[in-house]
Parts: sequence; C-alpha cells; structure tokens
Amino acid sequence: MPETLLSPRNLAFELYEVLDAQALTQRPRFAEHSRETFDAALTTARTVAEKFFAPHNRKADENEPRYVDGRAELIPEVKPAVDAFLEAGFLNANRDFDAGGMQLPSLVSQACFAHFQAANAGTTAYPFLTMGAANLIESFGSDEQKRLFLQPMIEGRFFGTMALTEPHAGSSLADIRTRAEPCADGSYRIKGNKIFISGGDHELSENIVHMVLAKLPDAPPGVKGISLFIVPKYLVNQDGSRGERNDVLL
Repeated sequence: MPETLLSPRNLAFELYEVLDAQALTQRPRFAEHSRETFDAALTTARTVAEKFFAPHNRKADENEPRYVDGRAELIPEVKPAVDAFLEAGFLNANRDFDAGGMQLPSLVSQACFAHFQAANAGTTAYPFLTMGAANLIESFGSDEQKRLFLQPMIEGRFFGTMALTEPHAGSSLADIRTRAEPCADGSYRIKGNKIFISGGDHELSENIVHMVLAKLPDAPPGVKGISLFIVPKYLVNQDGSRGERNDVLL
C-alpha cells in the first residue's frame, strides 16, 4: 500500500533506533510514558492527519482564503480539521498532565506534528501559530496576561498569530515603524502596518491574539528598541469574557 504521508517504518527507525526515544521514559518527567504511549500518540496523529487534513490539501491551495465584506472566508474543511487537532490534544502535546497536556517529549511531539505538516501545511499553521504565541505569553507574560490570554489559548478558544515585519522592512526588523503610545490606564495604542500575518483573520476561534512588534516613543534605535505587544481581535474583559471589537484592520 503506498504511503500518503510519512512511512511508519522509517519514522520508528529514526525515533527508536537512531534517537533512542524510549530512553526518555527513564527521566522523571516522562516516567509515566512508554513506547506504547508514544506509538499511540503517533498513530492518532497519523489518523487525524489522513482523515481531516490531507483530503483538502489541494483544495486549500486552489481556494485561498478570501476577505469578503469585512470577513475572512476559508474553505469549510479547515474548521473540522482544526477541531479534530484540538480534540485529540495535540495543541498541548508538551504541556504538563496537570495543565491538561499530554506531557510528551519534544522529540515525540515533533514526530506527531510531522504527520500534520506532511498532510497539509496550510491548515496546520493555525494551531501551530497558536502554540508559538502561547509559548511566548507563558514565558514572558504577566500573571494577568496569562489569565486573560494564555489560558483561553491553551483551551483552544483563542488562536494566535505573529505580526512582525512591515512592507518597507522585510527581514530588517530594526527598521519597523509601528509605534506603541502609552495610555493612562496602562494599555498602549499601537499604530502601524504589518504584513505576512498568517492566520490574521478567520472564524475558527472566539478571538485572535496578535503578537505585535512595535517601538515605544523613547525606544533606542535598532533591535534593542523593539517591544512585543498583545493585540487581540476582540478586547477581553477582566472577567475573561470577550469584549468589543478592537480597532484592528486587515
């Protein structure tokens, strides 16, 4: 039978014969795992990728997202695929058991993710970008930011993006012109233009959390003057409920 995604035989050889993934179960963090649990995660990833992601790979290429009447329109197959990814727990594959995660080693989770990337890189980008943005907030965000933004992202209710470069800057982020003006309430007004924002708008989630690079008025020149800001599509109230539409234009 022809392989449509990754070869299980080759993947198993790389994981267990070359990289000795099973040896990771000797470490306290992964002591509750075994080769059987690793293989179960890999099998689930392959099944979800083949059933929900691979079938619309070509269709998604031929029908790119469109912006119609102020809304981004995606082909209908994208949401069931993303929902299946969330339901299977892969959004939190590396996160602790206590936090609702699978507590997999990065080696094994990356092998799982490879199935989705092989099946459909475009649709896979939505949860992958969310994981990256969530990791940023978890590593550097305040307790309040984690409560208002990280937790809903972990739950799959909010998705994330990276809004980094600008039309004139390209890969030279030191040249960005987006400005962040401090407000009396401790928030910032972000003014500027960004490009290449994958997943910048959609209706796959309740909210979209943009991680935006900008400079304060007194920022030093160069990359040392760059700061990172959370800019949600919808403002979030202190009780965690979704507030009014933010002034983010695409």
